Amino acid sequence: MIAVDSASDLSDKVGTLLGRSEWIDLSADAIAAFGKTTGDEHWIHVDRERASKEGPFGDVIAHGFFLLSLVTGLGNQCYQVRNAQQWTNYGLDRVRFTAPVTPSDSVRLAISLESLDRTASGFRLIFDCELELKGSPRPAMVARWIVLLTERATP
Repeated sequence: MIAVDSASDLSDKVGTLLGRSEWIDLSADAIAAFGKTTGDEHWIHVDRERASKEGPFGDVIAHGFFLLSLVTGLGNQCYQVRNAQQWTNYGLDRVRFTAPVTPSDSVRLAISLESLDRTASGFRLIFDCELELKGSPRPAMVARWIVLLTERATP
C-alpha cells in the first residue's frame, strides 16, 4: 500500500500502478443480495439452477454494477492520503464489463493513477481501475474513475 500525507505527494506516481488489493470471492448469496437491493433480480444473477442449465456461464454471474461498487473499498487497500478530509466520487469516464464473474471466481483491484490536478478546493485524481479475474488474462472490468479530494488544513 502506498500511504502519503498529501495528494500532492502522489505526483511522482502519475502513470504508474499504485497497487493491488487482496483477492476476494463473491458468493452467490452476496450477488443475490445485491440484486435484491437494486431490484435487478434477473435469473442470470439470482437463480443458480436456471443459470447452470440455461445460462452460458454455468452459474449465476455478478452484476456489473456490483463489480463497479467494489472499487472504493478495494482501492482503500492500495493507497491512502492521510491528510484527506473528504473524498467525492465525481464519476466515471468509461466503464467496461469485459468478463463474467461467477461465485467460483476471485477478483482483485489493480489501480493506477492516470492524472493528478490541483483544483480550487483540493485535487482531482483520475484512476485507471482494472478488476483482475484470477486465472484469466482478461479482466472482469475496467474503468476510469474520477475522484475529488479536499484535505485538512495543516498548521
